Amino acid sequence: MMGNQSSSNKIETLPIDTKFKLPANIPVWPQGGGFATGTIKIGDLKLIQISSFNKIWTTLEGGPGNKGASFFEPAGIPEGFFTLGHYSQPNNNPLFGWVLVAKDDSSSSSSENGALKKPNDYTLVWSSKSQKIKQDKDGYIWLPTAPEGYKALGHVVTTTPDKPPLDKIRCVRSDLTDQCETHSWIWGPSKSSDDKGFNVNEVRPSNRGIQAPGVLVGTFLAHNGETPSPLPIACLKNTNMDFSSMPNLPQVEALLKAYSPFMYLHNEEKYQPASTKWYFTNGALLYKKGEESKPVGVEPNGSNLPQGGNNDGEYWLDLPLDKANQKKVKKGDYKSCQAYVHAKPMFGGIFTDLAMWVFYPFNGPGTARVGVIDIPLGEIGEHIGDWEHLTLRVSNFNGELKKVYMSQHSGGKWVEAPQLEFQSGNKSVAYSSLNGHAIYPKAGVVMQGLDGIGLKNETSNKSDMVIDMGVGFEIVAGDYLGSQIVEPPWINYLRQWGPKITYDVAKELDKLEKVFPALQELEEVLPNELLGEEGPTGPKLKRNWSGDEIESKD
Repeated sequence: MMGNQSSSNKIETLPIDTKFKLPANIPVWPQGGGFATGTIKIGDLKLIQISSFNKIWTTLEGGPGNKGASFFEPAGIPEGFFTLGHYSQPNNNPLFGWVLVAKDDSSSSSSENGALKKPNDYTLVWSSKSQKIKQDKDGYIWLPTAPEGYKALGHVVTTTPDKPPLDKIRCVRSDLTDQCETHSWIWGPSKSSDDKGFNVNEVRPSNRGIQAPGVLVGTFLAHNGETPSPLPIACLKNTNMDFSSMPNLPQVEALLKAYSPFMYLHNEEKYQPASTKWYFTNGALLYKKGEESKPVGVEPNGSNLPQGGNNDGEYWLDLPLDKANQKKVKKGDYKSCQAYVHAKPMFGGIFTDLAMWVFYPFNGPGTARVGVIDIPLGEIGEHIGDWEHLTLRVSNFNGELKKVYMSQHSGGKWVEAPQLEFQSGNKSVAYSSLNGHAIYPKAGVVMQGLDGIGLKNETSNKSDMVIDMGVGFEIVAGDYLGSQIVEPPWINYLRQWGPKITYDVAKELDKLEKVFPALQELEEVLPNELLGEEGPTGPKLKRNWSGDEIESKD
């Protein structure tokens, strides 16, 4: 169907036609500091997060789910603030986006060297005019031409071939910008992001982590063919990094009480999580290389664990020697389970990530699935000492929960708020998989691997074994909070939480391959964690401790 289809012909109501809201109002947070005040200052700029939009243009096919995408400009921008770029989102989700708008807060705002400047011109990146796609009208996507010493941070979308007014957008002085990269796919005329034609992607800072100054703007990149390098647009940069917009300790506690997930274990789970104190007081043992015959018990808070250093193989933890006690400790005790929280700045301190770690004394064996047949993997996947986590990502502009990361073996997935299940207000629901403890937003079976063969991750509907992670949590780390947080000794135990795996994975797979030849491909698709390549180390040795979360590839 050609362009210019009138909107009155649209029969289907799209998810994006509904604006997503959390089930309950955002709480009134404890007062103090710059958290949830609505504005954040970074260097010479004052920023506001805008989530009210005017729709400009909608495509009705292509993109995720072949539902098309919509393009918006921010609405209700306060006096003195300016658009940095437009917003776009696939139509297959409720509207749940935001972009930053900026105000020049420098003393030189009126001079030649102000923080913001109008573009000199625009270049047409792409138009739908000659495209045979379903759309409400023709769309035109423009890239601002930044003045010397300034950078564009986003695109402008129009529905006519006339260039947008130069006053429509602002470019930002280069020293206040950082490099960005493309992230998830928003739209292209094709049904696949692999198509090398025209595509629209989210962008995010290339360098992300506790110390990284790159600020997420919420804009998109539109490009033809291969992704350009470097990108023609930048993100913002927090040049002062004083973390004044981060929540203080009472605010962190309030956020955790408002948003902490309910985590449901599988109804047949034999290996439950437990608190570290429960693990230590029930007989966990510390081994030293060369003195294997003289393991020692661990103090309840881990105070006799070796501190610092690195994972050098000199020490490791193991289950009690006594068989009956060993069996008991393997099983864990979900009623003792606590979430151990690491509060950290993200995207230059405009977001707070609250990583909530949970400890399992034992990780059970994996199960493969070939076609419709389940194949127990024997010892593969079994290891002692298993750390899993969920991370709440909260906007420091208003304290709103934006997404939750769920760890799944050696990777995981971010789940945006509209895709979460909620319970008791704004508390999300998570499901832990049988034996392996990967965490998912919905109950059911998730396969990891190739078509028809892979690792089976099975979660069950809400069981009686549920952990309210907002009860009994302990904030164990948060560098920006300074001396308010005293890290427990076990956090700085940087060796293995279990002995090295002694079985030969290749031999185990060989045994299984004799029965199921299709399993030859399995080794390539199993997560590293199951192959014993990533030992059961504590939270501080995980890559996401100081960096962003690791996202599994689809």
